[in-house]
Amino acid sequence: MTTDGSRGGLDRSHRKVILASSLGTVFEWYDFYLYGSLSAIISRQFFSGVNETTGFIFALLAFAAGFFVRPFGALVFGRLGDLVGRKHTFLVTILIMGASTAAVGLLPAYETIGLAAPVILIVLRLLQGLALGGEYGGAATYVAEHAPPARRGLYTSFIQTTATLGLFLSLLVILACRLVLGPDFEAWGWRIPFLLSVVLLGISVYIRLQLQESPAFIEVKSAGRLSTAPLREAFGQWGNLKVVLLALFGATAGQAVVWYGGQFYALFFLEKILQVESGAANLVIAAALVIGTPFFVVFGWLSDRIGRKVVVLTGCAIAVLTYFPAFQALTKYANPALREAVATAPVTVVADPADCSFQFDPVGRKAFASSCDVAKAALAKAGVPYSNEAAPAGSLAVVRIGAGGRDATTLAAFDGRALDKPAFAAASAQFGAQLKAALAAARYPAKADMSRVAYGPVIAICTWLVLLVTMVYGPIAAWLVELFPTRIRYTSMSLPYHLGNGWFGGFLPVTSFAIVAATGDIYAGLWYPVVVAAITVGIGGLALRETRGAPDVD
Repeated sequence: MTTDGSRGGLDRSHRKVILASSLGTVFEWYDFYLYGSLSAIISRQFFSGVNETTGFIFALLAFAAGFFVRPFGALVFGRLGDLVGRKHTFLVTILIMGASTAAVGLLPAYETIGLAAPVILIVLRLLQGLALGGEYGGAATYVAEHAPPARRGLYTSFIQTTATLGLFLSLLVILACRLVLGPDFEAWGWRIPFLLSVVLLGISVYIRLQLQESPAFIEVKSAGRLSTAPLREAFGQWGNLKVVLLALFGATAGQAVVWYGGQFYALFFLEKILQVESGAANLVIAAALVIGTPFFVVFGWLSDRIGRKVVVLTGCAIAVLTYFPAFQALTKYANPALREAVATAPVTVVADPADCSFQFDPVGRKAFASSCDVAKAALAKAGVPYSNEAAPAGSLAVVRIGAGGRDATTLAAFDGRALDKPAFAAASAQFGAQLKAALAAARYPAKADMSRVAYGPVIAICTWLVLLVTMVYGPIAAWLVELFPTRIRYTSMSLPYHLGNGWFGGFLPVTSFAIVAATGDIYAGLWYPVVVAAITVGIGGLALRETRGAPDVD
């Protein structure tokens, strides 16, 4: 076992363990988050056969597909890690991840091979998710089992920086490629960051080969106390399963939605909803990450002093209280013209509720052609928020621009259900042009005016969101590791972590965007992270124990 070493700096062997584990994990997160950073382009490349709103939601679902299978990867590789060791398991995961990511860079687009393109893309995302499901638990467990008990928060916080550093690295590579390639990046240059994974894979495998097995695992193995059935022991015995469930709902679910809300949804909100130029949105998030990332280590260190539970749950509580004002402030400073237009000329869709659909069709076969669907699709494409008002049954939907009365502009949509595809396309184009002119007259911006973006406040707000990320995420690995016994630790901690981050967090962008598209309220999607984080504060505060300073579970 490790010696205490609770005073002084990290010794050389511990620095090597942290550096080797962290670098490999950075590269793996880089691979995984390239897709999220390029969702808008991937939507056009692989989902061009469906309407724009459905295509973007489908692209986000393909992003979420990797998160969906992460818990299954946690089961497969967690069991393997508890049976044969931590080191060999995360060598396998990084090989799968690197190969899958490079394959995305070689995959033909929808226009070339049709429906096979998005199908293969999703398969590759599933493989990435499986690999990542086994990666994090292995790296966190490996570092924690080398760390002195009094410094686990600090040691494992370096692993916690890797997800954000991986995202930051992906943004830097994308920005560099955009600057060098210009317009060609949209056409084919987006593939280069994926293909670079081959180089990163070679570096990562070399680094992982230098590691030795964890001393805690060796000790348990030497004592003959390895679990022969980690899955059954972790989830088939109520005492441990109860802790797994509490860790999910009382820790990782809230941590996950704050993590993805503060980084990915903030990027989506800037780029897709506020219509800020993609390059500028990426630079803003990158700047916030540069400022905020050191605080992963700060809050990991703080959890060694005051406790894991109090730091994580306080971060969730602050997110609950500040998410709505923070995102409203983003609108004020990133696209003030949109905010002003909404205040002076609010848009309302007046339609028969029975005429309105939830416009999402994963296979792209359903036509959303009712007058309500036509109106909402046009507004979503224009990035314009709207409210809903019920109209008499059977009436055509109307878009009203203005608060009402004689000063309001009204524009009737059309019912396209009886039209063939060319006629529907022509009618949609005509309605879209009329709506665009009416919105322009009401001073709605087609895109964010980049000369009016207040970069200082926007970066400050995004930095605040990232600081909340560091607060909830910095101590989470130490907390999870200390909740479970060594012999089934890899398996036990991996499942709640990946259920929380893979499902509650990974589905946040698509869930929140779908809520926005359905309601017309650009802030309605925030209810998802706010409610989940609030539930976590309640369950974690009442039912989960503090582990700092407590003896390891045997």
